[in-house]
Amino acid sequence: MIERVKVLVSELLDKDNSGHGMEHINRVLELSLRFARQEKANQEIVSLIALLHDVDDYKLFGNDNAKNLTNARRIMAECKVDKGTQEKVCLALSNIGYSKRLKGDYPTTIEGKVVSDADMCDALGANGIIRTCVFGIKNGRAFFNKDIFPREDLTAERYSSGSTDSSVCHFFEKILKLKNLMLTESGKKEALFRHQIVVDFLYHLFDEERAVEWTSYLSEYLKKLDKVD
Repeated sequence: MIERVKVLVSELLDKDNSGHGMEHINRVLELSLRFARQEKANQEIVSLIALLHDVDDYKLFGNDNAKNLTNARRIMAECKVDKGTQEKVCLALSNIGYSKRLKGDYPTTIEGKVVSDADMCDALGANGIIRTCVFGIKNGRAFFNKDIFPREDLTAERYSSGSTDSSVCHFFEKILKLKNLMLTESGKKEALFRHQIVVDFLYHLFDEERAVEWTSYLSEYLKKLDKVD
């Protein structure tokens, strides 16, 4: 059943070039299952949530799909996932995502928490940096503009508008905040390691660009982030 779900998900996402394709899905699945074993979560439900977590992403399929989980429900029905499991999966899916966290929503089951953490961890580290670059290129976003600093105190609505000015701004507006949003001990440990990779990358970037004001901005930003942690 899980393999059939993966095939149907692949039909939707295999050609994605925004950083939400099957390479991302497979990494999130693998990391979710590792967290699931550590957190003693149900691995079948975790697998379904991980495989389906982007099939109704508003950025890819629009707000109606995101609200109704149209593709996730169709895929599970086609794969004859039992109704009880479907509802558990949909409950988690409806609460996974950074924009939902800005609204104060988050998964309450251990299976949902595991996948949420794995998904956010894949936005960190080396692959997170690559995905930020890929998404920025697809959306015609400059990678770095020394003259435009990140937006602060973003609401869910402003974040979802997608109007960030550069990929570097996106690191500050979302990526660097993720380590403080982990819901499991497994996620917290993994996120700390991957977070530092992003921090080191930004310090090196600003040094090479001779962007002294950005180096100072990053240092102050990290101090504020540690106070929130």
